[in-house]
Amino acid sequence: MAVYTDVAADELADFLKTYDIGELLSYKGIAEGVENSNFLLHTTKGYFILTLYEKRVAVDDLPYFLGLMAHLAERGVSCPQPARNRDGAVYSTLSGRPAALINFLEGLWPRKPNVAHCAGVGTALARMHLAGRDFPLVRKNPLSVSGWMSLFAQAADRADTVQAGLSALLSAELDVLARSWPTDLPEGVIHADLFPDNVFFLGDQLSGLIDFPFSCNDILAYDVAICLNAWCFEADHSLNVTKARAFFHAYGRERPLSQAELAALPLLARGAAIRFLLTRLVDWLNVPAGALVKPKDPLEYVRKLRFHQAVTSVRDYGLDGSGATA
Repeated sequence: MAVYTDVAADELADFLKTYDIGELLSYKGIAEGVENSNFLLHTTKGYFILTLYEKRVAVDDLPYFLGLMAHLAERGVSCPQPARNRDGAVYSTLSGRPAALINFLEGLWPRKPNVAHCAGVGTALARMHLAGRDFPLVRKNPLSVSGWMSLFAQAADRADTVQAGLSALLSAELDVLARSWPTDLPEGVIHADLFPDNVFFLGDQLSGLIDFPFSCNDILAYDVAICLNAWCFEADHSLNVTKARAFFHAYGRERPLSQAELAALPLLARGAAIRFLLTRLVDWLNVPAGALVKPKDPLEYVRKLRFHQAVTSVRDYGLDGSGATA
């Protein structure tokens, strides 16, 4: 979450008149994250998140994102629900941006995920994948291999200002991924951005999944690889095998990974590292002046990419060849 577009109080007041959510008491921008403009609203009927969709989010994709949350909630996955305005619409326009109001989930995201958090997100991710099997809408992932190439083109000429040799590293890795990316693994609805700041907990109990603007249809095990990168590495960028085992074990209890998925996991993890390395790099190089935003360090994912490049088998992730924890 972040704030790129400020919202004037009078504009917000007019916007809220189209909803039945009570009188506005206060609102403030949320600085975490990097993609959309987000505000916490307190009204006489409770708390809500106001999101103005920016940058990579197309208005035509909003029915997918907002409809998916409703679909998942109906199947027992805890996630926010969009509020409908007086015309029955789940989004409209504010400050020149598509905007939606979403109910507030109780909980906090874990700043330092522990083993229980990793197990919780493994269970939740698998249940989300299963619950999404009958979601009727389809959205192709715009940030798969072809999207990575476009991102690299935006950053290639300045990448070495962030780290010497970064452009060559990215170019070589993208060549490998373009040649080797799997096309025959199970696909379905994925979250595609399930980082710790998108998962709420009450203590060690997961209370909800949030922030779905990257959700799409893609390889399910790729979503697993994204979470491996996001949850199971320490601050020094080393893999915590205990956390990885807990994550994989919890996921596998709900949806066991196939042998083909396990075999592809190191490559999928490299792809997940490249995806976030590139989006972070582009954001790092192009933060708008005056934006209330904290760009995330792309070099974190250089280190993770190098780890995955050196992986020789899934045993390096704490798994045996069958998918059981080693």
